[in-house]
Amino acid sequence: MTFLTPDHHRSIRVRSAATLGRAAAGAVATYVHEGTKMWSRGLRWMIAIRTIVAAAVVGVALASCAASTSPSSIAGAPLRTTVPAAKSAPSPVPVNQALIPAPAAPSPVAPTIGLARVAILLPLTGPSAPIGEALLDAAEMALFDAGDEHLILQVYNTGGTPEETAKVAAKAIADGAQIILGPVFAADAKAASPVAMANGVNIVTFSTDPTIAGGNVFELGFLVQEQVREIVTFARSQGHTRFAVLAPESAYGQAAVDAFRTIVPAQGGQISRVGVYAADGSNLEDVVKEITNFEQRKRALAAEKARLAGKTDDASQQALKNLAQQDTFGDVDFDAILLPDQGTRLTRAATLLPYYDVDPNRVQLLGTLLWNTPNLGQEPAMVGGMYPSPSPEGNQKFMSRYRDLYGHPPPTIASHGYDAVALAAALARSGIARPFAAESLTSPSGFAGVDGIFRFLPNGLSERSFAVMQVTHDGPVLVQAGASTFTGAGF
Repeated sequence: MTFLTPDHHRSIRVRSAATLGRAAAGAVATYVHEGTKMWSRGLRWMIAIRTIVAAAVVGVALASCAASTSPSSIAGAPLRTTVPAAKSAPSPVPVNQALIPAPAAPSPVAPTIGLARVAILLPLTGPSAPIGEALLDAAEMALFDAGDEHLILQVYNTGGTPEETAKVAAKAIADGAQIILGPVFAADAKAASPVAMANGVNIVTFSTDPTIAGGNVFELGFLVQEQVREIVTFARSQGHTRFAVLAPESAYGQAAVDAFRTIVPAQGGQISRVGVYAADGSNLEDVVKEITNFEQRKRALAAEKARLAGKTDDASQQALKNLAQQDTFGDVDFDAILLPDQGTRLTRAATLLPYYDVDPNRVQLLGTLLWNTPNLGQEPAMVGGMYPSPSPEGNQKFMSRYRDLYGHPPPTIASHGYDAVALAAALARSGIARPFAAESLTSPSGFAGVDGIFRFLPNGLSERSFAVMQVTHDGPVLVQAGASTFTGAGF
């Protein structure tokens, strides 16, 4: 395996555990970009990985999902470099093996023997450098888990600016890159796209902005529409039919509302209410009061009390007494509500709903990945809420390995760095004539990564299956595992 620096000034070549041990004895790799010291990384990760390489790596590698079988399980094994015959039933695929969908022709294709140059564009300096470093750390894990001597990972620093991203994208292509992984931000991906498209190079970006997808840009990030699809589909399976959404006036909130408007009717549900509040939450209470139809229900209570007061029978008088403790009469016109927000705005919205007479026992709270934070159940109003999440098993194994190697927990986005490099490695050794072409990336059976199954669509967007978690006082609990294949997964 060869790891090259952006301008090829230095490289680390790992051929065996013994070589790795010698390199780790005291070496420090310094990566240089355009004559400026970019960052210096001790080989702490090499020392940790030495044992893994020697013992056959145990971790979560990327495997494609055969349409009629499960993707790879979690177990150590040597790398697989062959392609199964078309329409044959593959055996279970251990981790660190990649099963690429068979080509239409029945005869297998010989494995590629040339070098596969994969560029990764990350913000390694500037305010977003911690994100870039975490993605690179995860990419290095995948390089050792899934790469071989034919895979070259070329690292380029975008500085987190579109201008620099366009420059390094051109340099990456001039250096022979056959696919670009990253960049992180939508504006950077847009800047890199023209030069990449002009040279027939596809981009797998970590952005979640759906407006930049298409052409040669494919989005690996956790798209909001996929999160909404998963949780609405789950709610429908639990019998919920009437939906409301309460979202912030932000790009994220608008994306959630747009997905909600499309997905709810597509899943056979009814949209009852749509509420949008200021991004700073300044009018949140007013919007909650409006979507809960509080004033009308309050007037309905007064009318019902007046009606019962004119009756003398025991049943009416008892009903009147029961209404004395109520602020409204009648239920809201939704039985599930999506709250695509986080932090204090989320918990405030959740507490305002029962304040305005929304019965938490009759209305299910739904969330997005923004809910995937510790201690959310400390707010009583959040308990019982449901939200989508990356596959807990695979994601937690990845996070544990990352923490063991680097000494700190990874940010959520780090797993994309792993999956992107593992995807590139799987395609590179597949034997497909054009492994990084759009037709290879958009295999309908998809791929299985550390966060669950995913696949790219021809329009550049991605589909994913998430697990569904429930908020409890003691932390989130799994209520539905993610699908193992796209067949029958509700897509």
